[in-house]
Amino acid sequence: MKLAFVADPLASFKIYKDSTFAMMQAAAARGHELWACEPKDLAWRDGKLMGRVFPLELTGRSPDWFSAGNHEWRRLSAFDAVLMRKDPPFDQEYLYATYLLELAEREGARVFNRPAALRDFNEKLAIARFPEFTVPTLVSSRAEEMRAFLAEQGDIVIKPLNAMGGASVFRVRPGDANIGVIIETLTRHETTTVMAQRYIPEIRDGDKRILIIDGEAVPYCLARIPAPGETRGNLAAGGTGVARPLAERDWQIARTLGPQLKAAGLLLVGLDVIGDWLTEVNVTSPTCFREIMEQTGFDVAGRFVEALERQV
Repeated sequence: MKLAFVADPLASFKIYKDSTFAMMQAAAARGHELWACEPKDLAWRDGKLMGRVFPLELTGRSPDWFSAGNHEWRRLSAFDAVLMRKDPPFDQEYLYATYLLELAEREGARVFNRPAALRDFNEKLAIARFPEFTVPTLVSSRAEEMRAFLAEQGDIVIKPLNAMGGASVFRVRPGDANIGVIIETLTRHETTTVMAQRYIPEIRDGDKRILIIDGEAVPYCLARIPAPGETRGNLAAGGTGVARPLAERDWQIARTLGPQLKAAGLLLVGLDVIGDWLTEVNVTSPTCFREIMEQTGFDVAGRFVEALERQV
């Protein structure tokens, strides 16, 4: 297969933990041809969706882990699969990229994850599709609603809808002198919608990342355990990743959501589960391949490439 990766600049990859790099390794090991570009290299002209792409080979070295060929303009429909692996945030440019990739789909390109699904599944709001697996949650921009929710629940977290890596996630309890400024800052004085959820004390045991590939769960999750004094388990916030077999509740969530996510055109999804509760549905650029692979020996990247081969 000829695979085109739409991603951040390759020179910025931290290959010791990068899931896109793990995908590339697995694909190259199976004889597939690798190409890459950035979202800024997509262009629609004269009725054709083009990408300013370049071929790459993996060197097996670090830090010069890839060798790049010359850039050239090619129609994305000329590739067997296009993998959208641009990291969040899901900003205006990311949105435009999904529109352009959808045009490529209309020309016959196979894009994973599907651009329309990337737009439809906001990584925070998507949990509203599965209320049977969520804790009490409020989505609003109004300060009085946030204060009422806090009074009702007694211990909550408030977070923006478009951030990643645990950025701007606040835990708030009654009597907190900063509640007013936290709400004002996150809602930008009631002009921006945010999410509040009942605090889940099981975060101390880790925020579990469960990977769903082609509708089926990888049998191991990565529990991201908060650093001392932290309430966020995100690796970007200093959490420690520990691979574990899925618990029964994890399997229940994965088996319920998996077929629905697959039907929506989502080949790869990362579910975030704290305790027994679903907190996020990550679709833009799910990670944790390498940590699970290194700690368990389970070939996550190989399973992903096999699923990709079945699709095309």
